[in-house]
Order: sequence, then C-alpha cells, then structure tokens
Amino acid sequence: MQSIACFCFPSQNSNVENLPPQVLRLVYKEVSALAADPPEGIKIYPSEEDITELHTSIEGPEGTPFAGGIFRMRLVLGKDFPAVPPKGYFLTKIFHPNVGHKGEICVNVLKRDWKAELGLRHVLLTIKCLLIHPNPESALNEEAGRLLLEDYAEYESRARLLTEIHAMGGPAGPSAAAAPAPLGNGASTANSSSNTNSSSNTSVAGKKKADKKRALRRL
Repeated sequence: MQSIACFCFPSQNSNVENLPPQVLRLVYKEVSALAADPPEGIKIYPSEEDITELHTSIEGPEGTPFAGGIFRMRLVLGKDFPAVPPKGYFLTKIFHPNVGHKGEICVNVLKRDWKAELGLRHVLLTIKCLLIHPNPESALNEEAGRLLLEDYAEYESRARLLTEIHAMGGPAGPSAAAAPAPLGNGASTANSSSNTNSSSNTSVAGKKKADKKRALRRL
C-alpha cells in the first residue's frame, strides 16, 4: 500500500474526545475514501493523530490568477460536527475576496447553506469552485472584493503575484544553463558576451526583485 505523505501538525485543540464514536467512524470512513479517491486537483493528507483536522492541497484552477499554484488548506471539525459545518482555512497566503488575512474562508456551504449530509467532499469541491468564481458580495478581504468589481486587471495582477510568491515557490524558474563556448578564436568573444549577458541578467533580476518588494508593500 502506498503511504500518504502528511504535512499536518499536531492540533492542540483536538475534538476527537468530544465527538461521539459513531461520528468518528463516519469521519474516518469519509476521510479514508477521500484519500483513496480524491476530487480532481485536490490531495488529502489525513492525520493519524487527529482525524478532526484534515489537511489538503488544492491546485489553482486553469484560467484563474491561481493557476499553477498549490494551495495548502485545512478543515477543522468542531465538537458539534456534523450538525455544525467545519471551519476552513487557507494555510498558503492568497489574494482572494473570500479569504481573510488569517486564511479564514467565507463560503455559504460553511455557513447558512450547510447540511449534515453534504459531507467533506462537497466542502472541498465548493472551496475549489470559489477559486474560479469568487463572491465579492461576501468579501472578507474588502480590497480584493473591490478590485474584482472595479479593476479586474489589478485584481488579477495582485492575485497572480501572491500565487507566484507563496504557492509556486517564487516566479523565477530554474536559470538556463550557459551555452558551451565555440572552439577556436570565437571562444574569447563568447566569454566576453557571456559576462556581459550575466551582468545584464543580474541587473534585470535586481530590478524585478525591487519591483516585487514594492508590490508586496501595497498588499
């Protein structure tokens, strides 16, 4: 059997002892099913220590500013689950109208639209859909909600920047390997050109880094 990687950390506020045995069995069954057959673009990292705190990762959907990013998230099941919905938090920083500055998620399925029979799979799919269709009317991040309505290009730029920095390990990919110098008299010319290009690339990289720092100060 393939082992499941886990980036969970021990919960100091575990509700395992507060949930009835029949609820724990249902949670364990559903989490096991999710881990074995997760929704597309979602991975499940169950914790053997605390089944009431479920860690997941969600791939940023294509066609959105979050595409290419991997967003870590957790669901916390309270002592009244499933009568009360779980609480959802993004662990990866994201610029999104419905995600607060501490990662808290605002979506109706985790509030007034919750029904005990919906289950965790439905919750995860709804949160993924939220990345495709944000709801500025119930914004926790008011600036993101305002930009989504008034200046989508700026919203997209800000959301993409944070995706590159926090969900993709930074926007700069691996640097291209230096091409081999030609043989004979061209070698010295190639080396000189390589040094010039290196200095130019360093200058451009420095400018990009400074631009990103200025952008981050606005966030």
